Order: sequence, then C-alpha cells, then structure tokens
Amino acid sequence: MNSVIDGLLSLFSGLELSYSIAVIISILITGVVIFLLMAIFAIVAVYFERKVSAFMQDRLGPMEVGLAGFKGGRKFWGGIGQTIADALKLLTKEDILPNDADKKLMIIAPFIIFMGALLTFVGIPFSEGIIISDFNIGVFYIVAMSSVGVIGIILAGWSSNNKWSLYGAMRSAAQIISYEIPLGLSILLPVLVVGSLEISEIVAWQADHRWFVLHSPFTFIAFFIFFISGLAETNRTPFDIPEAESELVAGWMTEYSGFRWAIFFLSEYANMLIVSIVSSVLFLGGWLSPMTIFNIFPDSWLFFDGPIWGIFWLFSKALFLIFVMMWFRWTFPRLRVDQLMHLCWKVFTPFALANLFFVAILELIFL
Repeated sequence: MNSVIDGLLSLFSGLELSYSIAVIISILITGVVIFLLMAIFAIVAVYFERKVSAFMQDRLGPMEVGLAGFKGGRKFWGGIGQTIADALKLLTKEDILPNDADKKLMIIAPFIIFMGALLTFVGIPFSEGIIISDFNIGVFYIVAMSSVGVIGIILAGWSSNNKWSLYGAMRSAAQIISYEIPLGLSILLPVLVVGSLEISEIVAWQADHRWFVLHSPFTFIAFFIFFISGLAETNRTPFDIPEAESELVAGWMTEYSGFRWAIFFLSEYANMLIVSIVSSVLFLGGWLSPMTIFNIFPDSWLFFDGPIWGIFWLFSKALFLIFVMMWFRWTFPRLRVDQLMHLCWKVFTPFALANLFFVAILELIFL
C-alpha cells in the first residue's frame, strides 16, 4: 500500500529539493493535517456529546450561541457555535503555574500526551491506499504509541505538587497499564487468524471472508473485551476514576488551565477516535461497505465502494462507537477502584487469554 508520505516525497522529487528537506516538509504537512483532524473532531464531538447527553436527560443542551447570527434554538443544531466559543475562551485564558510546581515538567506533560495521540494516527489506514506511513507491523506500532500517553499523565500529576493530581495520575497509570493486557490479548486474535501485523492485510482478509466481529463467538468476545478495555484506556465513564470530580477535583488536570488544559481535552477526544477507528479496522471491516459484512453478495452488488467511500464507511463505524461511549457515560455509574481492577485482572484478562488459546488450537486443527 502506497502511503501519503511516499506520495508527497514523489511530488517533491520533481521540485529539485534535497531528500532530507522533502522528508521534513512531508512530515510537517502530514502533522498539520492530523492536528486539524484532531481539532475539528474534538469540536464536533464535544458539541455532539452535549446534545446526546441533553437528549438522554430530557433537556435541550446548547441552544444560544450560533454562527453568523443563526442560533437554531430548540432544533438539534441549536448552539452550534458554543464549542467554538469555549475553545477560543480556553486559548485566551490566563495560564497559571503553581509556585511549588516543577514548571518545566508541568509544561511538557500535556504535549507528551498529545504527541502520543498524534503519532498513533500515523499508522492508521483511513481507506484503501490512504495511510500516513505504511508499516508491516502496524498493529504493534499503534499499541506502542498509544502507551506513550501514560508517561505524560504521570509527569502531570507529579509535577503539579498537588495530592489530588498525584492520586489521579497514580490511578490512571495503574488503570491504563492494567487494561493494556486484555486489550493486547484481544488484538492478537485477528493477528493470529490473518497471520500478519499489517492492518491493510487484516482488512483485506475480512473482505475475502467476513467481518471479525461476526466471524465466530471467539472474535466477538475479543471485540467486546477490546472495546471495553479501550474505553478504560481513555478514562471515560464508567472508568473515569482518575479524574473523579467527587473525589479528586479533576485528577491529574487539577492545576492546569487555559491552553494546556485544552491540550488534555483534545488528547482525550483524539484517543476516543483512535480506539473507535482501531476497533472498526480490526473487527468491523474497516473501510469496507456494510455489503461485505458476510461476504455473500456478488462483486456487482458492492456499490458505494472506493477510497472516498472507504473513508465515509470507516468514520461512520467509528462515530457509531463514539456514540456508544457517550451512551455509556449517561447509563452506567462510576466503578470503584477495586471493581475496576477486579474486572481487569479476574474477568477480562483470563477470558482474553482463554479466548486466544482456543482460537490458536482451532487454527492448528483446521489449517
């Protein structure tokens, strides 16, 4: 699969630029595009979550702040400018650093979390032939990059010199590291069946057979464990113990404000998008249209196909999973710390390990 980086390098090769300069320019362009994707998604997702939560609580949500004098009122698009106004407010607020904090680490921490999310997008294919950089170990790369954020969380909690921040960071580190185990074991199942760590090959296998989520009961269990573990990795309700307002004020973000707090917020929604896209790619057919779900229709029936439609189908699946995350937030109460760890170590991890073992045995018997 040709990557976006390769396409940009071939484009710049005709401009008589040195290879190193062409690489730097290509990386900067892709970085800006990914950042804009994350920013636009965060703005849209925050507005969407406010409206979804308002609907579930039988209220209206944002309805006053509009765009170009258009409010929308009680309609769904009412208050569509509220999120943009909030973003501008955060960018212009005073940035306060406590006197006793380790200021250098406190400044660096949000950007470490942000870079972890930004670099993860590099290995995610958005459609056939549309990927920032094609890796033959794409699954391993995504798991590795998604683990970088916990370093920034620990630094943010420790450098703030605040007990609530430190408690929240310790909880988050324990939670993220713990749930990476069942998450990783669930990812190994499609890798084991396909025999490749390359994400495009996993999607191609689903095109030739059927989507992994419906391939067998074992793959469905793997999808369920992966999605719930990913929900815990993003610290979303009911797994938002590290930033429990009733206990820890705001967790590791307690001493942050303004632009750096906005970076934390942006990274959280970017991680939601990453979990949803990776779930879609590994288990829901990725950029394949719904007509390929069981692979029983002839090729002439596979309309709405191609790279552009592939982006549409991938983001449609991802947005549905994000809606499920928002649904969970207003449906389930927050777990206690002991319940969180019990679910990980005594339920998900044994089930994921047994699930992987049974699939390995079946692969040995029938292949």
